[in-house]
This record gives sequence, C-alpha cells and structure tokens, in this order.
Amino acid sequence: MATPTSRESSEMKEWHLKGQALEMDWVKALDVADAMSCFEESRKEHPLKVLVLYGSLRTTSYSKLLACEFARILERLGADVRMYNPAGLPVKDDVSENHPKVVELRALSQWSEAHVWCCPEQHGTITAVFKNQIDWIPLSLGSVRPSQGRTLAVAQVNGGSQSFNTVNTLRILGRWMRMITIPNQSSVPKAWTEFDSTGRMKAGSLRDRVVDVAEELYKFSMLLRDHSAFLVDRYSERKEKQEKGRLLSQAEKEAEKKTDVAATG
Repeated sequence: MATPTSRESSEMKEWHLKGQALEMDWVKALDVADAMSCFEESRKEHPLKVLVLYGSLRTTSYSKLLACEFARILERLGADVRMYNPAGLPVKDDVSENHPKVVELRALSQWSEAHVWCCPEQHGTITAVFKNQIDWIPLSLGSVRPSQGRTLAVAQVNGGSQSFNTVNTLRILGRWMRMITIPNQSSVPKAWTEFDSTGRMKAGSLRDRVVDVAEELYKFSMLLRDHSAFLVDRYSERKEKQEKGRLLSQAEKEAEKKTDVAATG
C-alpha cells in the first residue's frame, strides 16, 4: 500500500525539531543500539510503520506532547512514523464515511504495522476525542481488517495523581480491535509538571519509562510483523471465506439473518 498522505506526513513532521532545539534533543543521545541490533537488515529494507494517535484538541495538549516524544524515539529506532491529527474528524455517524478526515484515518490504520495510543484521563476514563477515532476504524473493510494483528503501546497523561484507568480502557479497546498490546505502558501524573516550556519531557524516571515502552513496542513489532497473519488466523474466518467466498461485513451478516428468519417464518 502506498504511504497515506497527511497534513503531518510531510517531509517536516510536526514533531521534528529545528535549530537549537534539534541540537539539544535528548532523544539523539539515547543509547538504543541494543534494541536495534537484532533487526539491522530488516530495519533498512523495511522500516517499521507506526501510527501515533492522541486524544485531545486542546491548544496545550499533553497527550499530544507525549505522542510527539514517542514519535521521536521511534524514529530514532528507525521506524517510519505517522501521527494523525483528530481536529476536524466528525463524530461517528452513518453518513460521513467519505469525509477526508475519515478516509485519512482509515488509510493510515491500514498502512500501519504498529500503533501508539496516547490519551488524557477525563472523568476517570478516555476522552471522547480519542474514542471517536477508534470508532471510525472499523473491524473490517470488506475482507481487510485495518487493525487486526497490529502491535499496540498505550500511554496516558493525568492532570492530577497517577492513575491507570485510561491505559486499562485502552487495553480493552486494543483487544476488541484484535491488536497485540505490549505488556509495558506509560502513565504520566501531573503532566503539567513533567514537560518544560518548549514542550519536551523533563529528565526522570517517567521519561525513562516512555523510552522503555517505545523500545518494547519496536522489539515486539519487528519480531511479530512477518507472522501477524498467521497469529490472528481464525478457523471461523477460514470457514466463512470457504462458504461465502470472502469475509462478510456486519451489515451483510445482519441482512443475511433477516433473510433466513423471513424464509423460515
């Protein structure tokens, strides 16, 4: 599949740094050679394709700042990273499938091999902004499953004390989307104290954990991506393809049930 176009998929991506900010970038100094060592040839021939999603439209969005740090670290590891901007994405309905923001999001999901989900905690759970993005990624588009078999890393930011409500919810979503969620995760309490005035994460154990999560996602993804189709292959789907010629959409299955009920009624 061709690389999807995106406002943030241009040559100068939003998380890229320039000038003095680039010279002082802590990510450049990371010793990640061990994480890349087992995948040198594969990394050069086929960089890992990572989609990063965040869950806030605020001008100062700490989930977006955290997402940008993940993007920088993953690029340092050799990944090809895309970040989706949720601004302008319509609320999920049954008439907006051809909206440019919906088309862009679905294309990025199909293109990707791994995801990073960064979401703020709002009222003890994920935000509507984030859930709306997942709602627009269907479990199937014809016979294509846009998220099945992708690896996933989850992270959250909190306005107050540390919580794991959001990452736990994100794990449930990842399972429902048939993704392989890595064991490690990141939760950043009092996020407003963990980023400096330039939007960069301050040195400390919370930043180290973010690097840990990015490395782990990279390792799991590189190990599993060539085997993901085998790992998620299901007897029920093979049977459906044999009987129907392809995987049916949920709407087609419901229509088939109604036809069967009418025929036997």
